[in-house]
Amino acid sequence: MSTVLTDIPVVDAGAVSALRPPALWVAPEYTGSIEALEQKERELGERLAGIAARFFRARFASSLAAEDMVLTDAILRGTPAVRAGIRVFTLQTGRLHAETLAVLDKVQSHYGYSIEQYTPDAEAVENYLKKHGLNAFYDSIDLRKECCGIRKVEPLNRALSHADAWLTGQRREQAVTRAELPFEEQDEARGIPKFNPLADWSEAEVWAYLKRHDVPVNDLHAKGYPSIGCEPCTRAVRAGEDVRAGRWWWESKDSKECGLHEQNIKH
Repeated sequence: MSTVLTDIPVVDAGAVSALRPPALWVAPEYTGSIEALEQKERELGERLAGIAARFFRARFASSLAAEDMVLTDAILRGTPAVRAGIRVFTLQTGRLHAETLAVLDKVQSHYGYSIEQYTPDAEAVENYLKKHGLNAFYDSIDLRKECCGIRKVEPLNRALSHADAWLTGQRREQAVTRAELPFEEQDEARGIPKFNPLADWSEAEVWAYLKRHDVPVNDLHAKGYPSIGCEPCTRAVRAGEDVRAGRWWWESKDSKECGLHEQNIKH
């Protein structure tokens, strides 16, 4: 004699789908040819060699995220002139993820190279916290930019005070504020040239390079973070979202710059 179960609830497929966590960003697959990627790598090497030949005190400001690890690898595996001529530094804001700080040790272990760290002025940080509070940057764009100014822009100015050129890992694809990014531009505020060697690289090319050369990367990338800044100002993004959607996500997409790249901000 069989038993008929009549009290089993009917599962609503739509409700289950709504409860399922959204798919997060994953690194894109490269679909181009190896020859095209190799050509891109050669061009990058030539760009870096050209910068090292033109300038004596070139500096690369690394965020320790994917694009910047491509440049770090290309510099540190480059010719002796490139490795000696382009020094790598980072801005240790005091609010970075543990995973980001761990990249410093990865670089030291992998390349035998110590990335120089610049920290914010302790008194300026303390005064901001006393006046506005720990997370005041959520309250307004002005307070967010003031925090970025203290923790990032002022340390950058110190890092570049004796530089005759500097490099970034910016790409045109990253944001509307970077759509017209040139390879070389003049940093008017600091009076030195500024280079964006990966300006014309795609996101897929970046990740193909990282995989091809087994470059150490930030563990947050595997958790849905394509772009990484300070911990309270960065979150994972959903598949299909803009790669910088997780940066200052509470702001308009056309204002997502911290002041390091003033030319990107439309006035």
